[in-house]
Amino acid sequence: MVMDLPKNDHFIDSDHILSVIKTLVEIESPTSSPAGVNRVLDEVVRLFGDSGATIDRFHTTPEYGDIVRVRSHPASQEPGILVLSHVDTVHPIGTLHGALPYRREGDKVFGPGIFDMKACFAIAIAAFKSIAAGVGTAKLPITMLFTPDEEVGSPVSRQTIEAEAARAKYVLVTEPTREGGKVVTARKGVGRFVIKATGAPSHAGTAHQKGHSAIRAMAEIIGTIEGFTDYDRGITTNVGLISGGTGVNVIPEHCMIEADLRICDLAAADEMIARFMALKPSNPHVKLTVEGGLNRPPYKHDEVVDRLFVAAAKIANDLGFKLEAVPQTGGGADGNFTAVMGIPTLDGLGVEGNGAHTNDEYILFSSIEPRTRFMHALMTRLA
Repeated sequence: MVMDLPKNDHFIDSDHILSVIKTLVEIESPTSSPAGVNRVLDEVVRLFGDSGATIDRFHTTPEYGDIVRVRSHPASQEPGILVLSHVDTVHPIGTLHGALPYRREGDKVFGPGIFDMKACFAIAIAAFKSIAAGVGTAKLPITMLFTPDEEVGSPVSRQTIEAEAARAKYVLVTEPTREGGKVVTARKGVGRFVIKATGAPSHAGTAHQKGHSAIRAMAEIIGTIEGFTDYDRGITTNVGLISGGTGVNVIPEHCMIEADLRICDLAAADEMIARFMALKPSNPHVKLTVEGGLNRPPYKHDEVVDRLFVAAAKIANDLGFKLEAVPQTGGGADGNFTAVMGIPTLDGLGVEGNGAHTNDEYILFSSIEPRTRFMHALMTRLA
């Protein structure tokens, strides 16, 4: 499964890679901004311009940005390596010039989306381009996919991800590393639900008794959903968004919530989906609708995944470090889709850092060189 390391040991310029990262971070690209996402993709396309790769760009929907696919050997029918990256981030536009400006403080480099995951796919691009420049030889064709919607469950890119994975031998996911540079070999499955309550409005002062509050009914439902959490089974629920009402002096007719579900296995998913669908308000005059389900299946550390991890660990050992994996993590990612297909998938291959999705998000500059080297070795040694 593995081949010799490249003889050239001085092909990584961390300062140059950081300049690329800076350019990417300074283009704000929350999922909700297709224009921002597409500007990042413009830069991605430009970065591959001198690599000799074949670049395809696909439009999705007006609500989302494009998908970019880069192939090293487009005519090859041999199953190869698929590298998955997303360019959308979570920080709202304005964060860069407000709560989280791009800056370097010693080894830490801060910025919105820098850890999740602009620095992470920047090192994958650098590794790919070094191979194109003659540093090492890939034994398999490489496809890199850059998607616009991972942070919201990949609604428009999932089909493309699965189609590319079906022709791949291995999948490498450039999500951030975990503490101490650990990789990810298992993730929980993710469910999302939209729940709407409809009651009866009335004047809160003169006809209070005639109203049926959607918000009050939903408050009971929220308590029920939060009660679904079972830490012993690895099941968590969270009501993260809520809206409703028309005025403080009106018994509210409408209320809507959005809820998140994390589960470890498909049996638990079926059970929890049934519990969500069975939700009912205690007030018979309030109508409740529930929509949603599982949008990412669980990614399990099975024998298929373990064979790839063992091969990657040997490569890491040859590079001088011990590769470790974290236990099943609660965050979902695009590797969930490929792992459940039975494609050997290794996740968490980006740089080191912390604070993803916060106003203290940062990467460690010192991790750029070793993580780029590791990505390059995976691309050239997996066979």
